[in-house]
Amino acid sequence: MNVIIFTVEFDKLGFKVSAHVSKNATEIIKHFFCEHVASVFRYEDQMNMHLENTMPSVPNIVVIFHRPEYITCMKRLQAYKFEITPNGEQIRMMRQYAGNARKVWNLALDRQEKNHEAGEKFTGAVGMNYWIPEWKKEFPFLRESPAQTLQQVMENLAKGYEKFFKKTADHPAFKKKGKSADSFRFPDAKQFIIDEANNRIKLPKLGWIRYRNSRDIQGVPKNITVSASAGKWYFSVQTAREVEQPHHPSTSIIGIDVGITRFATLSDATCINPLNTFRKHEIKLAKYQRRMSHIKKHSTKQFSNNWKRAKAHVQRIHSHIANVRSDFLHKTTTTISKSHAIVCIENLQVINMSKSAAGTSEAPGRNVKAKSGLNKSILDQGWGEFRRQITYKQAWLQGEVLAVPPHNTSRTCPACAHVSGENRKTQAKFVCVSCGYENNADVVGAINILNRGMKMLEGQDTVDASTWYASTAQIACEVNDAVRSSAAGTRRSESAVLC
Repeated sequence: MNVIIFTVEFDKLGFKVSAHVSKNATEIIKHFFCEHVASVFRYEDQMNMHLENTMPSVPNIVVIFHRPEYITCMKRLQAYKFEITPNGEQIRMMRQYAGNARKVWNLALDRQEKNHEAGEKFTGAVGMNYWIPEWKKEFPFLRESPAQTLQQVMENLAKGYEKFFKKTADHPAFKKKGKSADSFRFPDAKQFIIDEANNRIKLPKLGWIRYRNSRDIQGVPKNITVSASAGKWYFSVQTAREVEQPHHPSTSIIGIDVGITRFATLSDATCINPLNTFRKHEIKLAKYQRRMSHIKKHSTKQFSNNWKRAKAHVQRIHSHIANVRSDFLHKTTTTISKSHAIVCIENLQVINMSKSAAGTSEAPGRNVKAKSGLNKSILDQGWGEFRRQITYKQAWLQGEVLAVPPHNTSRTCPACAHVSGENRKTQAKFVCVSCGYENNADVVGAINILNRGMKMLEGQDTVDASTWYASTAQIACEVNDAVRSSAAGTRRSESAVLC
């Protein structure tokens, strides 16, 4: 910190004033303390110092300190997703671009696997880009796609391999038409123009396309991803902007127990009922799935028009289920994140909890039907998406999410800490066999989750939880290659940095 020091004579008082001192005199007086002049200047002969520097030898010096004001901001990466309304020719071209991107992905993945079998090293994105001109000669239809969309496929495949090498994702898989999402990306902001005033967007080779402008786009556009879902086309533009470092509106801490009968139970006994979106549309979905299977089995053409219409019905139902669930989760997580500075949740492994119990022909599983129904209910709640949303929304508000160990949260008495399976008499009732404490089993689980979160915070001030939030919040959400729809029309990601 740079400090400017000057002294003046005010009734034999010297002032040492730092830079950026407030103009309010009453505020200055609050920050001063006095000490002997020799201890300030470290000079033994005060008289010689006075004569040499024309400065009075005074018994006391008032030293005024001013804490430096650091301007902090957060760099927020946020994606805005909108539905576009292309004409017939533009739809045909976008399908071709998505198909070419899928083709290049499969070609590159196949060559990578063959190179691995031959003992060669993995080829990065730059090296894979040199393969594209060769494939354009072999498959002339690849020339129709903008070059940047094909090069972006190489980037995506390279990132997929990096995650696989780090053991954070499975091995990249081949993509199949009809089963993989149709999408392509323009990675450079110079390649597109967004005209918000006229509700249109300009893309290379596609020209101007109208879109449903549901909200303003904030920040500087970075890239655009065009994707198809249930017969509709969307574009998602990722933006970057700096926002002021927020202060969480709340200072409370809460524990949350997620379940099936109750979607979420808070440690203050608040209950959030489940939506069960899939269960509500299960019968209608099964109807069109049976129709697809019947048409495919008895039709002379494997993919007849009737089969395509039935498939479109299935896709629309799945899309509606996903949108309703996303809307519910966004509203729920927004309410919770704004109400509590620290949220304690269970560190659940949803993938392991929803594994099939069918087993193998040699070792068949037990209670397969019951486990299948349980798996369906677990996945219908969207626990993983709930955790993802609450994490990044807490990061945006300078809050925190603590994932605690989930073992015995519903069997431990919060009053006497006795652990026993007999404590939980029924699915909903908890009665401690040691001290007789009674409560709802889900509320007990939420209280135990809160207590474990408090233990993780031992040694830290939890009275005002928002004041000690770690500035290096984990990025909770990022714009992926295939952008999923959300109720708010956005895919959000954010990282906190000091500016």
